[in-house]
Amino acid sequence: MNRIQELTTIANGMAPADLRMYYKGGDQRSFWEDIGRSKDYEQDISEIREEGERLLSVPNPPLTYDLFTRFSRQGTRLDYEKVYFERRRRLNTFALLTLLEPDKEAYRMALQEMIWSICDEYTWCLPAHVNAESPGGIKGTIDLFSAETGFTLSEIRVLLRDHLPSLLISRIGEEVEARLFIPFLSHEHGWETATHNWSAVCAGSIGSAALLLMESGESLAKVLLKTEWCMDYYLHGFGPDGACLEGLGYWNYGFGYFVYYADLLRKRSKGAMDWFRTEKVGRIALFQQQGFMGGKAVVNFSDSQPESTVHIGLSHYLAGLYEDFESPPQSLRSGYRDDHCSRWAPALRNLIWRDPLKPGSDWEEASYYLPDAQWLISRGSYGDQVYAFAAKGGSNDEPHNHNDLGHFILYGAGEVWCSDLGCGEYTVEYFGEGRYGYDCNGSQGHSVPIIDGHYQQEGPDSAAVVLQALTGEAVDRLRLELTSAYRVPALRAFTRMLEWNKEGNRPELTLSDRFTFDSPPGSLVERIVTMVQPELKLLDGRWVVALRRAGTHEPGLLVHYDSELVEPELTRHVYRDHFGQEAAWYAMDFKVKAPGLHANIDFKFQFI
Repeated sequence: MNRIQELTTIANGMAPADLRMYYKGGDQRSFWEDIGRSKDYEQDISEIREEGERLLSVPNPPLTYDLFTRFSRQGTRLDYEKVYFERRRRLNTFALLTLLEPDKEAYRMALQEMIWSICDEYTWCLPAHVNAESPGGIKGTIDLFSAETGFTLSEIRVLLRDHLPSLLISRIGEEVEARLFIPFLSHEHGWETATHNWSAVCAGSIGSAALLLMESGESLAKVLLKTEWCMDYYLHGFGPDGACLEGLGYWNYGFGYFVYYADLLRKRSKGAMDWFRTEKVGRIALFQQQGFMGGKAVVNFSDSQPESTVHIGLSHYLAGLYEDFESPPQSLRSGYRDDHCSRWAPALRNLIWRDPLKPGSDWEEASYYLPDAQWLISRGSYGDQVYAFAAKGGSNDEPHNHNDLGHFILYGAGEVWCSDLGCGEYTVEYFGEGRYGYDCNGSQGHSVPIIDGHYQQEGPDSAAVVLQALTGEAVDRLRLELTSAYRVPALRAFTRMLEWNKEGNRPELTLSDRFTFDSPPGSLVERIVTMVQPELKLLDGRWVVALRRAGTHEPGLLVHYDSELVEPELTRHVYRDHFGQEAAWYAMDFKVKAPGLHANIDFKFQFI
């Protein structure tokens, strides 16, 4: 029996797609009545109600021709996407409020109008993701957001079937069939073999929609087969260490949609198909607790935000599956309005998967070395404060790549002192030839050297070699050989050692770089990146660079250097963040005064 025959047999024996997949005993009304009265959900419900009142007071914004064509004309994305995601927020909010208050006509009518409006959209894709020349043209294109939209509508149809007229019920089925199932099965899409979030989100959403709309048979089996293929590729993008190279934000996104699909599949197949039994999936699940530094600060290598919250529903679901999964503290709960893309699947599950009996706690003290990613992460408590350090090797050919081999992040007492800029504003150039001209992507915006005027280069040939990776009780250490990252003919060798000393009242970081050249370089600059304005300070007769605590004149971090070897220069720079806002960052450049054939440069980072 081949795989399609096996899946057809499983599909024909599946449990029905009904409310029992979401609530104990399928009792939807009691669930929503209970959480509407529960103090544990008070903040969640208040946020949804406030958003509902706001949205009822403003018109549904149209997706105009002008907005749709701005990406092709100007290369900008935010204008269209702001309206697109506001429309998704309207859909989600009125659906949730109808579940909470099924007898309130204003919510029900607003939901029905929103479903009709979204079904009328020319495409559910974002303009940045469509190409009229692709197989199937624009109408046959499936991107992240078209797949999510189809999943959302399919799930709303199941959950609110009794509150929707037959015309809307049938139209949802028709639109999802035309926009997702037919193009998915009729031709290949580039994301099907992607080893990152696209394969999980797109295939996971389509597979979920199929599980919700298709009763059984070969058609469902065909969708499940292609989805299985895509999920295999997604998991192939992770090493055995389970690290998400795209960062914690994309773990929430890609792995979240993987879990949403796997849950529905396991329930409908009565356990016959269970991705959660795969060992690698369990390892990936633990990445969340490894990626936080302190508070909301995260290890934000790649296109990731410097701060993150958690999807509390997803976290509680995974905690129920894996014993070593740490339930996060409630202080990190993602609020309803936190997701600027307004995704339905996590918003719903933050309510139905939440377990008030799992209050969570602060992350445990731990040191992690993730050998496939080549990330070292260390987090510890000193008194009532958390201090943390993270550094990376890897390659400059990663998903959402930044040229950042040897880069590091330093956190302490509620402040990120040495930073990763994270992701900038997504534009046509951001994912094009100009990508590494953006400070947040090129090595010029990372804490790595500038060698003879050269920044690091992208591509698989730029890869770190790990010489030592140690996590110990007193010291964590990462030593890297980074020569290949630079295309400097005279550079013979460049090694970097980062040593995190955890003893004493506060930890200390020592950075040691060693350079060997065939001929003296014209210049050699050590760059350290921070979002905190630095200043030169004379301390006990020696110059240091001081970073002040927020809102005070007191230094929180001192950077010690050899003033006979290097001369500091402190400069302010500006970049556009992910939301299109200008943000300042500072370069602490330590220029070698007389570069020779060898250079041994050391820094000590001391918390005050």
